[in-house]
Amino acid sequence: MKNPKSKESWLRKLGPGLITGAADDDPSGIATYSQAGAQFGFNLLWTLFLTYPLMVGIQMVSAKIGRVSGHGLATNIRRHYPPWLLYGIVGLLLVANTINIAADVAAMGEALRLLVGGPAHFYALGFGLLSLVLQIFIPYDRYVRLLKWLTLALLAYVGTAFVVHTPWTEVFEKTVWPHLSWKPEYITTVVAVFGTTISPYLFFWQASQEVEDLQASPDAKPLRDAPDQAHANFRRIKIDTSLGMGFSNIVAYFIMLTTAVTLGLHGITNIQTSAQAATALRPIAGEFAFWLFSAGIIGTGLLAVPVLAGSAAYAMAGAFHWKNSLELKPVLARKFYGIIAISTAIGVALCFAPIDPIKALYWSAVINGVISVPIMCVMMLMAAHPKIMGRFVITVKLKRLGWLCTGVMAVAVLAMFWTLGK
Repeated sequence: MKNPKSKESWLRKLGPGLITGAADDDPSGIATYSQAGAQFGFNLLWTLFLTYPLMVGIQMVSAKIGRVSGHGLATNIRRHYPPWLLYGIVGLLLVANTINIAADVAAMGEALRLLVGGPAHFYALGFGLLSLVLQIFIPYDRYVRLLKWLTLALLAYVGTAFVVHTPWTEVFEKTVWPHLSWKPEYITTVVAVFGTTISPYLFFWQASQEVEDLQASPDAKPLRDAPDQAHANFRRIKIDTSLGMGFSNIVAYFIMLTTAVTLGLHGITNIQTSAQAATALRPIAGEFAFWLFSAGIIGTGLLAVPVLAGSAAYAMAGAFHWKNSLELKPVLARKFYGIIAISTAIGVALCFAPIDPIKALYWSAVINGVISVPIMCVMMLMAAHPKIMGRFVITVKLKRLGWLCTGVMAVAVLAMFWTLGK
């Protein structure tokens, strides 16, 4: 009979994949899924089924790189690839993440304004400061438990779909047999959905969280040095990642579905922020649906902003060989926490700048889609590199799935540029 304590311990370790998947449905993602549902109805629901196996594949690659090597993605790139590639990737990630933070905290501020009234900009400032304080002053093990609880906020979007009337037969039919289009706006939205679900910051975060978990356990070692630990950890990574990405895609599916059966069917097709989607939902679906949708924006933002700032900090620290860990006190990792503070502060400051938040919110997803391709190429090369992975280079099956994900993203981005150039 298995020891229940070992089962409990295993469940407590479940997290990097779950948190990564949940953080994927940030306010920027909610806006993208809402726009897709409002503008194209049920005809983009298929994208969430296509992205699921691709997400699982590429996130498993990032997790294995971290757990096998004992280092994050940026550190491995610094050790094995030319500097121009490292600085180019890290620089693009930092810019994209900062834009994403700005879009997310702005959406959170606007969501709270809708619920209680008051100044959205100062709410955004408050959310940015709260996120910063939590990351800096709460030790990693307690902070991860907090992030796990925040994933429950995403259930608001599953609940919303059951509050409104949904023609399930038509939904299932259109999911399997959608009406496709080659119009520029359709292709661009597909790329935005892909860019939201398959995002660079998720790669860096999950790999770094595997390293954090490794350092937090006194008995754990990088799998290159402790091959006897490989079977249990690879099994955990597979289950954790599969569940996390499944949770992410199910929630995204329900967000798109909810806006399709409410906003889309009522002729409201121009939804470009999550808060705007909540406002438009109110007179159609009622107060309860409005409150669920709005509260979900705040909860997912509180989950996503630390992941965005943290992944940027892990990338910078790995690139410049700085001490980095959320377990370390700020005085021992000043530069690492400095990047978290700077990226969050700039993101909040952009909310006060004369920048169109609608464009920032939507195009941040498109930017992520574009920069994902070179990052995924490097990841796939690292995962098959014996100097990095030792005897644990990825299997042929995972290699094919990872390259398929990279190829699909590349085709989607090329299609977007082709249609925009017409």
